[in-house]
Amino acid sequence: MHDFAALEGRGVIAAFLASTEFVVAAAAQASALGYRAVPAVFVSHPIQDRTDAELRALADAALPEILAAVTR
Repeated sequence: MHDFAALEGRGVIAAFLASTEFVVAAAAQASALGYRAVPAVFVSHPIQDRTDAELRALADAALPEILAAVTR
């Protein structure tokens, strides 16, 4: 979230991407940084034990939502 804030502060379009485990933490962090509506995309948790093929499938599935988040 801090990276998002830094990028947005420089005028760079950004979106926050994390796994569903961090939905509540992301909202709390965004609020603490003064953001009400952060473009965010959450993917299934966990990430670390997935195979390369599973990660590609997860990324492919999330891509439309990611593109929507950065083009709103």
